Amino acid sequence: MSEPRRDPPPAVVDLAAAAEASAGSGPVWSHAGEDLNANLVVLGAGGGVAEHVNAEVEVLLVAVAGEGVVTLDGARLTLRAGQALVVPKGSRRAIAASGDRFAYLTCHRRRGGLWPANAPRPEDRPGR
Repeated sequence: MSEPRRDPPPAVVDLAAAAEASAGSGPVWSHAGEDLNANLVVLGAGGGVAEHVNAEVEVLLVAVAGEGVVTLDGARLTLRAGQALVVPKGSRRAIAASGDRFAYLTCHRRRGGLWPANAPRPEDRPGR
């Protein structure tokens, strides 16, 4: 009989400190749980995420540090540290740093990622 799955105990994450400590751009902290995905992303000056559509889930964006511009279905919205924005499912969006650095947290219901059709998914491995 297999052992029950044991998740690590909950821990407080200092998002501002993690963003400050990051030297580069990209994801600096992530959580991939059974029901929730969250990512802390840092963008350097001139950095951004290209326009795309997420047709699967709503996404909560929370600005952690700096200032950025979220272009949502053609509308430019400024997002500053401490502000949040819900991005509706199916909307077209792009994100860009508008200063030296922009750090933001994304949170959404876990969804299936892009995975080859004939490859076993990580959650289907024995012992998970």
